[in-house]
Amino acid sequence: MDAMEVLTNLEHLQPFFQPIFSADDHVVIGYEILGRYVSDSGVESLGSFFQDESVPEEYRVEVDNYILRLALEKIMDNDDESLIFINRDPNLLMLDHGAGFLEIVKEYVSEENMTRIVIELSEKKFDGDMESLHHLLSYYKTYGIKVAIDHLGADSHLDRISTLSPHILKVNLEQLNQGWDTHKDVITSIGVLARRIGAILLFESIETVYQLQFAWRNSGRYYQGFYLSEPNATFIEREQLKERFRKECHSFILAEKRSLEQRFTKKKQLQEEIRLIVQKTKISGADIEQLKALASSLEAFSFRLYVCDEDGFQTSPNILKKHGEWMIQEEYQNKNWSWRPYFLKTIIKMRNDQKGELSDSYSDIETGETTRTFSIPLNESEYLFVDLSYDYLYEHDVF
Repeated sequence: MDAMEVLTNLEHLQPFFQPIFSADDHVVIGYEILGRYVSDSGVESLGSFFQDESVPEEYRVEVDNYILRLALEKIMDNDDESLIFINRDPNLLMLDHGAGFLEIVKEYVSEENMTRIVIELSEKKFDGDMESLHHLLSYYKTYGIKVAIDHLGADSHLDRISTLSPHILKVNLEQLNQGWDTHKDVITSIGVLARRIGAILLFESIETVYQLQFAWRNSGRYYQGFYLSEPNATFIEREQLKERFRKECHSFILAEKRSLEQRFTKKKQLQEEIRLIVQKTKISGADIEQLKALASSLEAFSFRLYVCDEDGFQTSPNILKKHGEWMIQEEYQNKNWSWRPYFLKTIIKMRNDQKGELSDSYSDIETGETTRTFSIPLNESEYLFVDLSYDYLYEHDVF
Protein backbone atom coordinates (compact mmCIF):
# COMPACT_ATOMS: atom_id res chain seq x y z
CA MET A 1 0.00 0.00 0.00
CA ASP A 2 1.59 3.27 -1.15
CA ALA A 3 1.73 5.68 1.81
CA MET A 4 1.30 8.88 -0.25
CA GLU A 5 -1.73 7.41 -2.01
CA VAL A 6 -3.33 6.81 1.37
CA LEU A 7 -2.44 10.23 2.79
CA THR A 8 -3.66 12.18 -0.23
CA ASN A 9 -6.90 10.23 -0.66
CA LEU A 10 -8.44 10.07 2.79
CA GLU A 11 -11.90 10.03 1.24
CA HIS A 12 -11.15 6.50 0.03
CA LEU A 13 -10.62 5.24 3.58
CA GLN A 14 -13.38 3.24 5.21
CA PRO A 15 -13.76 1.30 8.44
CA PHE A 16 -14.64 -2.37 8.01
CA PHE A 17 -16.01 -4.46 10.86
CA GLN A 18 -15.21 -8.11 11.61
CA PRO A 19 -17.69 -9.84 13.95
CA ILE A 20 -16.55 -11.62 17.11
CA PHE A 21 -18.75 -14.47 18.35
CA SER A 22 -19.24 -15.98 21.79
CA ALA A 23 -19.13 -19.66 22.72
CA ASP A 24 -21.79 -19.38 25.42
CA ASP A 25 -24.60 -17.62 23.50
CA HIS A 26 -23.42 -18.36 19.92
CA VAL A 27 -24.08 -14.74 18.90
CA VAL A 28 -22.08 -11.68 17.83
CA ILE A 29 -20.72 -9.93 20.93
CA GLY A 30 -18.54 -7.36 19.22
CA TYR A 31 -16.73 -6.05 16.16
CA GLU A 32 -13.09 -5.34 15.46
CA ILE A 33 -12.49 -2.12 13.51
CA LEU A 34 -10.24 -2.64 10.48
CA GLY A 35 -9.00 0.03 8.03
CA ARG A 36 -9.61 -0.41 4.30
CA TYR A 37 -8.77 1.61 1.19
CA VAL A 38 -11.74 1.43 -1.18
CA SER A 39 -11.30 2.44 -4.84
CA ASP A 40 -12.51 1.44 -8.29
CA SER A 41 -9.85 -1.27 -8.35
CA GLY A 42 -11.18 -2.92 -5.19
CA VAL A 43 -10.71 -3.05 -1.43
CA GLU A 44 -7.24 -3.12 0.13
CA SER A 45 -6.21 -3.66 3.74
CA LEU A 46 -4.30 -0.83 5.42
CA GLY A 47 -2.31 -3.29 7.53
CA SER A 48 0.90 -2.78 5.57
CA PHE A 49 0.53 1.01 5.88
CA PHE A 50 0.26 0.89 9.67
CA GLN A 51 3.16 -1.56 9.94
CA ASP A 52 5.46 0.49 7.67
CA GLU A 53 7.84 2.23 10.07
CA SER A 54 9.23 4.35 7.21
CA VAL A 55 5.93 6.25 7.26
CA PRO A 56 6.24 9.10 9.79
CA GLU A 57 4.51 8.37 13.07
CA GLU A 58 2.23 11.41 12.89
CA TYR A 59 0.86 10.29 9.50
CA ARG A 60 0.04 6.83 10.78
CA VAL A 61 -1.68 8.34 13.82
CA GLU A 62 -3.66 10.70 11.56
CA VAL A 63 -4.97 7.85 9.41
CA ASP A 64 -5.70 5.67 12.45
CA ASN A 65 -7.71 8.46 14.09
CA TYR A 66 -9.54 9.27 10.85
CA ILE A 67 -10.77 5.68 10.52
CA LEU A 68 -11.61 5.50 14.24
CA ARG A 69 -13.87 8.57 14.00
CA LEU A 70 -15.71 7.14 11.00
CA ALA A 71 -16.09 3.78 12.73
CA LEU A 72 -17.37 5.14 16.05
CA GLU A 73 -19.89 7.37 14.30
CA LYS A 74 -21.23 4.36 12.39
CA ILE A 75 -21.23 2.04 15.41
CA MET A 76 -23.02 4.54 17.66
CA ASP A 77 -25.70 4.97 15.00
CA ASN A 78 -26.15 1.18 14.93
CA ASP A 79 -27.58 1.38 18.43
CA ASP A 80 -26.68 -2.00 19.96
CA GLU A 81 -24.47 -3.09 22.86
CA SER A 82 -21.68 -4.85 20.97
CA LEU A 83 -18.11 -4.57 22.17
CA ILE A 84 -15.90 -2.31 20.02
CA PHE A 85 -12.38 -3.69 19.47
CA ILE A 86 -9.91 -0.94 18.52
CA ASN A 87 -6.36 -1.78 17.47
CA ARG A 88 -3.60 0.56 18.59
CA ASP A 89 0.17 0.43 18.15
CA PRO A 90 1.38 0.95 21.74
CA ASN A 91 4.38 2.98 20.56
CA LEU A 92 2.12 5.41 18.67
CA LEU A 93 -0.39 5.44 21.52
CA MET A 94 2.28 6.62 23.96
CA LEU A 95 3.40 9.54 21.77
CA ASP A 96 0.88 11.76 23.57
CA HIS A 97 0.49 9.40 26.56
CA GLY A 98 -2.80 8.11 25.17
CA ALA A 99 -4.62 11.45 25.43
CA GLY A 100 -5.64 11.72 21.77
CA PHE A 101 -7.19 8.25 21.67
CA LEU A 102 -9.24 8.89 24.80
CA GLU A 103 -10.45 12.27 23.54
CA ILE A 104 -11.81 10.70 20.34
CA VAL A 105 -13.52 7.88 22.22
CA LYS A 106 -15.14 10.32 24.69
CA GLU A 107 -16.32 12.47 21.76
CA TYR A 108 -18.44 9.62 20.36
CA VAL A 109 -19.08 7.27 23.27
CA SER A 110 -21.14 8.19 26.30
CA GLU A 111 -19.90 7.52 29.81
CA GLU A 112 -22.28 4.58 30.31
CA ASN A 113 -21.11 3.00 27.03
CA MET A 114 -17.39 3.16 27.80
CA THR A 115 -17.51 -0.47 28.94
CA ARG A 116 -18.08 -1.42 25.29
CA ILE A 117 -14.62 -0.17 24.28
CA VAL A 118 -11.81 -2.75 24.03
CA ILE A 119 -8.35 -1.42 23.18
CA GLU A 120 -6.14 -4.04 21.47
CA LEU A 121 -2.37 -3.86 21.91
CA SER A 122 0.58 -6.08 21.07
CA GLU A 123 3.11 -6.04 23.91
CA LYS A 124 5.71 -7.54 21.55
CA LYS A 125 5.70 -4.36 19.45
CA PHE A 126 6.22 -2.02 22.41
CA ASP A 127 9.75 -0.76 22.94
CA GLY A 128 8.99 1.92 25.52
CA ASP A 129 8.66 1.96 29.29
CA MET A 130 6.29 -0.81 30.41
CA GLU A 131 5.52 0.98 33.67
CA SER A 132 4.23 4.02 31.76
CA LEU A 133 2.06 1.81 29.53
CA HIS A 134 0.73 0.02 32.59
CA HIS A 135 -0.23 3.34 34.21
CA LEU A 136 -2.00 4.48 31.04
CA LEU A 137 -4.02 1.26 30.72
CA SER A 138 -4.91 1.44 34.41
CA TYR A 139 -6.20 4.97 33.79
CA TYR A 140 -8.27 3.78 30.81
CA LYS A 141 -9.77 1.07 33.00
CA THR A 142 -11.16 3.72 35.37
CA TYR A 143 -13.44 4.73 32.49
CA GLY A 144 -14.54 1.13 32.03
CA ILE A 145 -12.38 0.56 28.93
CA LYS A 146 -11.25 -3.06 28.54
CA VAL A 147 -7.74 -4.14 27.51
CA ALA A 148 -6.93 -6.95 25.06
CA ILE A 149 -3.43 -8.23 24.27
CA ASP A 150 -3.14 -9.66 20.77
CA HIS A 151 -0.61 -11.51 18.59
CA LEU A 152 0.16 -13.93 21.41
CA GLY A 153 2.67 -16.65 20.54
CA ALA A 154 5.92 -18.38 21.44
CA ASP A 155 7.79 -15.06 21.64
CA SER A 156 5.27 -13.38 23.95
CA HIS A 157 6.44 -12.20 27.36
CA LEU A 158 3.80 -13.71 29.62
CA ASP A 159 5.21 -12.01 32.71
CA ARG A 160 4.83 -8.57 31.08
CA ILE A 161 1.33 -9.46 29.90
CA SER A 162 0.37 -10.50 33.42
CA THR A 163 1.55 -7.11 34.74
CA LEU A 164 -0.78 -5.31 32.30
CA SER A 165 -3.78 -7.31 33.68
CA PRO A 166 -5.70 -7.53 30.39
CA HIS A 167 -9.36 -8.52 30.22
CA ILE A 168 -8.85 -10.48 26.98
CA LEU A 169 -5.98 -12.55 25.55
CA LYS A 170 -6.10 -12.91 21.78
CA VAL A 171 -4.52 -15.98 20.15
CA ASN A 172 -3.87 -16.03 16.40
CA LEU A 173 -4.52 -19.49 14.95
CA GLU A 174 -2.51 -18.92 11.77
CA GLN A 175 0.39 -20.49 13.64
CA LEU A 176 -1.50 -23.80 13.80
CA ASN A 177 -0.87 -24.21 10.09
CA GLN A 178 2.72 -25.00 11.11
CA GLY A 179 1.59 -27.96 13.22
CA TRP A 180 -0.16 -28.41 16.53
CA ASP A 181 2.77 -30.13 18.26
CA THR A 182 4.93 -27.05 17.74
CA HIS A 183 2.57 -24.77 19.63
CA LYS A 184 0.62 -26.89 22.13
CA ASP A 185 2.83 -25.85 25.06
CA VAL A 186 2.43 -22.18 24.11
CA ILE A 187 -1.37 -22.48 23.97
CA THR A 188 -1.34 -24.33 27.30
CA SER A 189 0.79 -21.58 28.92
CA ILE A 190 -1.50 -18.86 27.59
CA GLY A 191 -4.52 -20.77 28.90
CA VAL A 192 -2.95 -21.09 32.36
CA LEU A 193 -2.19 -17.35 32.37
CA ALA A 194 -5.77 -16.53 31.33
CA ARG A 195 -7.20 -18.56 34.21
CA ARG A 196 -4.74 -17.06 36.68
CA ILE A 197 -5.52 -13.43 35.84
CA GLY A 198 -9.19 -13.97 35.02
CA ALA A 199 -8.89 -13.09 31.32
CA ILE A 200 -11.07 -14.29 28.45
CA LEU A 201 -9.42 -16.23 25.61
CA LEU A 202 -10.27 -14.97 22.11
CA PHE A 203 -9.11 -17.08 19.16
CA GLU A 204 -8.75 -15.20 15.86
CA SER A 205 -7.91 -16.19 12.27
CA ILE A 206 -10.30 -19.15 12.42
CA GLU A 207 -10.48 -20.36 8.83
CA THR A 208 -11.61 -23.99 9.20
CA VAL A 209 -14.01 -26.00 11.32
CA TYR A 210 -10.95 -27.79 12.76
CA GLN A 211 -9.59 -24.49 14.07
CA LEU A 212 -12.98 -23.62 15.54
CA GLN A 213 -13.05 -26.98 17.32
CA PHE A 214 -9.49 -26.42 18.53
CA ALA A 215 -10.45 -23.03 19.96
CA TRP A 216 -13.47 -24.58 21.67
CA ARG A 217 -11.38 -27.42 23.16
CA ASN A 218 -8.83 -24.93 24.50
CA SER A 219 -11.26 -22.83 26.52
CA GLY A 220 -11.85 -20.12 23.92
CA ARG A 221 -14.86 -18.01 24.83
CA TYR A 222 -14.68 -15.61 21.86
CA TYR A 223 -14.05 -16.54 18.20
CA GLN A 224 -13.15 -14.52 15.10
CA GLY A 225 -12.15 -15.42 11.55
CA PHE A 226 -13.13 -15.84 7.91
CA TYR A 227 -14.74 -19.24 8.62
CA LEU A 228 -17.32 -17.39 10.70
CA SER A 229 -17.56 -14.02 8.96
CA GLU A 230 -15.31 -11.81 6.86
CA PRO A 231 -14.80 -8.10 7.60
CA ASN A 232 -17.47 -5.95 5.98
CA ALA A 233 -18.49 -2.31 5.72
CA THR A 234 -21.84 -3.19 7.35
CA PHE A 235 -22.95 -5.10 10.43
CA ILE A 236 -24.60 -8.51 10.51
CA GLU A 237 -27.55 -9.81 12.47
CA ARG A 238 -26.53 -10.66 16.02
CA GLU A 239 -27.95 -14.20 15.79
CA GLN A 240 -27.05 -14.80 12.15
CA LEU A 241 -24.89 -17.88 12.88
CA LYS A 242 -26.58 -19.02 16.08
CA GLU A 243 -28.19 -22.17 14.68
CA ARG A 244 -25.07 -23.20 12.75
CA PHE A 245 -22.92 -22.49 15.80
CA ARG A 246 -25.13 -24.58 18.06
CA LYS A 247 -24.98 -27.53 15.67
CA GLU A 248 -21.20 -27.36 15.31
CA CYS A 249 -20.66 -26.98 19.04
CA HIS A 250 -22.99 -29.92 19.67
CA SER A 251 -20.88 -32.05 17.32
CA PHE A 252 -17.76 -30.91 19.21
CA ILE A 253 -19.40 -31.90 22.51
CA LEU A 254 -20.35 -35.36 21.25
CA ALA A 255 -16.85 -35.97 19.83
CA GLU A 256 -15.19 -34.78 23.03
CA LYS A 257 -17.43 -36.91 25.23
CA ARG A 258 -16.64 -39.99 23.12
CA SER A 259 -12.94 -39.24 23.35
CA LEU A 260 -13.06 -38.68 27.11
CA GLU A 261 -15.07 -41.87 27.65
CA GLN A 262 -12.56 -43.89 25.61
CA ARG A 263 -9.61 -42.37 27.45
CA PHE A 264 -11.27 -42.96 30.83
CA THR A 265 -11.92 -46.60 29.95
CA LYS A 266 -8.33 -47.11 28.77
CA LYS A 267 -7.02 -45.41 31.90
CA LYS A 268 -9.09 -47.70 34.16
CA GLN A 269 -7.92 -50.78 32.24
CA LEU A 270 -4.29 -49.68 32.53
CA GLN A 271 -4.57 -49.01 36.25
CA GLU A 272 -6.26 -52.35 36.87
CA GLU A 273 -3.67 -54.31 34.85
CA ILE A 274 -0.76 -52.74 36.73
CA ARG A 275 -2.52 -53.12 40.10
CA LEU A 276 -3.07 -56.85 39.57
CA ILE A 277 0.57 -57.39 38.58
CA VAL A 278 1.85 -55.43 41.61
CA GLN A 279 -0.59 -57.21 43.94
CA LYS A 280 0.82 -60.61 42.94
CA THR A 281 4.35 -59.48 43.83
CA LYS A 282 4.80 -58.75 47.54
CA ILE A 283 7.76 -56.38 47.42
CA SER A 284 9.50 -53.71 49.45
CA GLY A 285 11.97 -51.00 48.54
CA ALA A 286 14.82 -53.02 50.04
CA ASP A 287 14.35 -56.11 47.88
CA ILE A 288 16.08 -55.28 44.58
CA GLU A 289 15.64 -58.74 43.08
CA GLN A 290 11.88 -58.57 43.59
CA LEU A 291 11.85 -55.09 42.06
CA LYS A 292 13.71 -56.36 38.99
CA ALA A 293 11.25 -59.22 38.66
CA LEU A 294 8.36 -56.74 38.93
CA ALA A 295 9.99 -54.52 36.30
CA SER A 296 10.14 -57.45 33.91
CA SER A 297 6.45 -58.13 34.52
CA LEU A 298 5.67 -54.49 33.75
CA GLU A 299 7.95 -54.02 30.72
CA ALA A 300 4.96 -53.76 28.36
CA PHE A 301 4.03 -50.53 30.16
CA SER A 302 7.06 -49.12 31.90
CA PHE A 303 10.64 -47.95 31.39
CA ARG A 304 11.39 -47.15 35.04
CA LEU A 305 10.15 -47.85 38.55
CA TYR A 306 11.19 -47.07 42.11
CA VAL A 307 9.85 -46.99 45.68
CA CYS A 308 9.47 -43.97 48.01
CA ASP A 309 8.31 -43.45 51.55
CA GLU A 310 5.50 -41.03 52.45
CA ASP A 311 7.93 -38.11 52.86
CA GLY A 312 9.25 -38.49 49.34
CA PHE A 313 12.56 -40.21 50.15
CA GLN A 314 13.43 -42.94 47.67
CA THR A 315 13.89 -46.23 49.52
CA SER A 316 15.01 -48.19 46.46
CA PRO A 317 17.34 -47.63 43.52
CA ASN A 318 15.84 -46.84 40.13
CA ILE A 319 15.10 -49.91 38.05
CA LEU A 320 15.58 -48.53 34.52
CA LYS A 321 15.19 -50.14 31.12
CA LYS A 322 18.03 -49.12 28.81
CA HIS A 323 18.96 -50.68 25.46
CA GLY A 324 16.45 -53.46 26.12
CA GLU A 325 17.92 -54.43 29.50
CA TRP A 326 16.83 -53.62 33.06
CA MET A 327 19.59 -51.92 35.04
CA ILE A 328 19.94 -50.68 38.61
CA GLN A 329 20.71 -47.00 39.35
CA GLU A 330 21.94 -47.06 42.94
CA GLU A 331 22.64 -43.31 42.97
CA TYR A 332 18.92 -42.52 43.17
CA GLN A 333 18.43 -44.24 46.51
CA ASN A 334 17.70 -41.74 49.36
CA LYS A 335 16.92 -38.88 46.97
CA ASN A 336 13.91 -36.80 47.98
CA TRP A 337 11.11 -35.96 45.53
CA SER A 338 8.70 -34.05 47.78
CA TRP A 339 9.46 -30.85 45.81
CA ARG A 340 7.82 -32.25 42.69
CA PRO A 341 4.38 -30.84 41.80
CA TYR A 342 1.53 -32.83 43.38
CA PHE A 343 3.92 -35.42 44.92
CA LEU A 344 2.74 -35.03 48.53
CA LYS A 345 -0.85 -34.50 47.40
CA THR A 346 -0.68 -37.84 45.57
CA ILE A 347 0.81 -39.57 48.64
CA ILE A 348 -1.99 -38.27 50.88
CA LYS A 349 -4.64 -39.32 48.35
CA MET A 350 -3.16 -42.84 48.03
CA ARG A 351 -2.88 -43.18 51.79
CA ASN A 352 -6.52 -42.25 52.28
CA ASP A 353 -8.02 -44.02 49.26
CA GLN A 354 -5.67 -47.02 49.34
CA LYS A 355 -5.63 -47.30 45.57
CA GLY A 356 -3.41 -46.35 42.66
CA GLU A 357 -3.17 -42.92 41.01
CA LEU A 358 -2.27 -42.06 37.41
CA SER A 359 -0.62 -38.67 36.89
CA ASP A 360 -1.23 -36.23 34.05
CA SER A 361 1.20 -36.25 31.13
CA TYR A 362 4.52 -34.45 31.61
CA SER A 363 8.01 -34.33 30.07
CA ASP A 364 10.51 -36.58 31.81
CA ILE A 365 13.54 -34.61 33.01
CA GLU A 366 16.08 -37.23 31.90
CA THR A 367 14.63 -38.55 28.63
CA GLY A 368 12.72 -35.46 27.51
CA GLU A 369 9.88 -37.74 26.39
CA THR A 370 6.25 -37.52 27.43
CA THR A 371 5.37 -39.86 30.27
CA ARG A 372 2.78 -40.50 32.97
CA THR A 373 3.45 -42.04 36.38
CA PHE A 374 1.30 -44.70 38.00
CA SER A 375 1.73 -44.80 41.78
CA ILE A 376 0.27 -47.32 44.22
CA PRO A 377 0.68 -48.14 47.94
CA LEU A 378 2.85 -51.19 48.66
CA ASN A 379 2.41 -51.25 52.42
CA GLU A 380 1.74 -48.80 55.27
CA SER A 381 4.91 -46.80 54.62
CA GLU A 382 6.05 -47.36 51.02
CA TYR A 383 4.68 -46.40 47.60
CA LEU A 384 5.61 -47.75 44.18
CA PHE A 385 6.07 -45.34 41.26
CA VAL A 386 5.92 -46.74 37.72
CA ASP A 387 6.93 -44.39 34.87
CA LEU A 388 5.07 -45.33 31.68
CA SER A 389 6.90 -45.41 28.37
CA TYR A 390 6.12 -42.99 25.55
CA ASP A 391 5.65 -45.92 23.15
CA TYR A 392 2.93 -47.42 25.34
CA LEU A 393 1.15 -44.08 25.79
CA TYR A 394 1.27 -43.39 22.06
CA GLU A 395 0.14 -46.84 20.94
CA HIS A 396 -2.76 -46.94 23.39
CA ASP A 397 -3.65 -43.22 23.20
CA VAL A 398 -3.54 -42.61 26.94
CA PHE A 399 -1.65 -39.31 26.96
